[in-house]
Amino acid sequence: MDDKLMLMIPGPTPVPERVLSALAKHPIGHRSGDFSKIMAQVIADLKWLHQTQNDVLILTASGTGAMEAGIINFLSSGDRVLVGCNGKFGERWADLCDTFGLRTERITASWGQPLDPDAFRRALEADTQKQIKAVVITHSETSTGVLNDLETINRYVKDHGEALIIVDAVTSLGATNVPVDEWGLDVVGSGSQKGFMIPPGLGFVCVSAKAWKAYETAKLPRFYLDLGKYRKDAAKNTTPFTPPVNLIFALQAALEMMKAEGLDQIFGRHLRLRNAARAAIEALGVPLLVRDAAAASPAITAVEPGHVDSEKVRSVLRQKYDIAMAGGQDHFKGKIFRIGHLGFVSDRDILSAIAALESVLQDLEYPNLPVGAGVTAAAKVIMQW
Repeated sequence: MDDKLMLMIPGPTPVPERVLSALAKHPIGHRSGDFSKIMAQVIADLKWLHQTQNDVLILTASGTGAMEAGIINFLSSGDRVLVGCNGKFGERWADLCDTFGLRTERITASWGQPLDPDAFRRALEADTQKQIKAVVITHSETSTGVLNDLETINRYVKDHGEALIIVDAVTSLGATNVPVDEWGLDVVGSGSQKGFMIPPGLGFVCVSAKAWKAYETAKLPRFYLDLGKYRKDAAKNTTPFTPPVNLIFALQAALEMMKAEGLDQIFGRHLRLRNAARAAIEALGVPLLVRDAAAASPAITAVEPGHVDSEKVRSVLRQKYDIAMAGGQDHFKGKIFRIGHLGFVSDRDILSAIAALESVLQDLEYPNLPVGAGVTAAAKVIMQW
C-alpha cells in the first residue's frame, strides 16, 4: 500500500499532521513584522525546551552544522580539547576538531559502551596549567544507542574551571532531560529532525555567558556560522541570513505541541518506549548492543541479532511491512540494527514495530524464537507505566 511508510529510525523522525500543515503554508517575508512575531515565540519556546535563559540560536544547517558552529566560535587553532569517542558521532567531532587544527585528545570506549567519566576526571585534574579549553561530549550516541553520563562528566569540567563543555545533544534534546542552566552547560547543539518532530534543515546552538566570553578571543575563521551575528539579530527577532521560513512555521507548531505535552511527560514517554523496546528484544532472546539499561538512550535501541544478518532483517521489514529501521555504521554494518523511538512516536508504534519484527525474525528462522513474547513484554511495560 502506498504512503504507509513507518519511520522507526533515529532521524528523520515522523512528522505530525499539524506540523506538516504548518510546513505547507504560503511563505511570508522573513523581514516582515509578522515573521518577527513568530520568531519571538519560537525563541522563547526554544529556551523553555532547553531549560535555559541563555541564547538559543537557529541555523539553517544540520546537527553537524550546529556542532561545527559550536566549535569554531569558541576555540582557536592549537587549543587543547578532550573529545569523547565511543561511536560514529563522537569520532566525527574529533575529526572535526582535527580539521580546524585543534590539539585533539580522544577519550575512548568501545562502541556500545558508555564513556568512563573518571577518564575525563583524571585528564582534567592532571591539567594543572589549565591548557584544556573544551571538552566535547556526545550525550546520546546515535550510532549505538548509548547515553553517556553527561551530568557527571560536566561536573568534572566545572571543577577544572577553565574548560568549556560542548555538547552534542542531537538525539537527546527533546528525548531526555538536558537542563542547560541547572547543569551549567556552555554550548549545546541539536538538529530539527530528531526530538523536534520536524524535517531536517534547522540546527540549534545554545550558548552560555562563559562561552560568549571565549568567543571574544576565539580566532578560528567563521562567516556564515558566526554565532555573534545570529545573537545580534535574534535580539531583534530576526536572522542574519535568509531562513527556511516554512521550517520556522513547522518549528512553531512542533514546540506548541511539546509545550502542551509538558517536559516531564515527554521524557517519561521516551523512557517508556525505550523500556518497552528493550523488554521486547530481551523477551525474544535477541541480544541488545547496550546491555546496561542505565546507559541506554531513550531515543534509540540497538539490536545485535547475531544469528541473522541485520541488513536482511531491515530489508524484509521494509519490503513486507513498510517499516524502516536503521542499520549499523562503519564496522557495525550488517551486525546491528537500530530502532528509533524518539520524537513523534507512540506506544502503538512500538507495539506495531515489535510485532512486525517478530514476524520477520520468524521468517528468517531465528533460532528458538518465542513468537509473541516480544509484543507481550512490550505491552506489559506500557500497561504498568
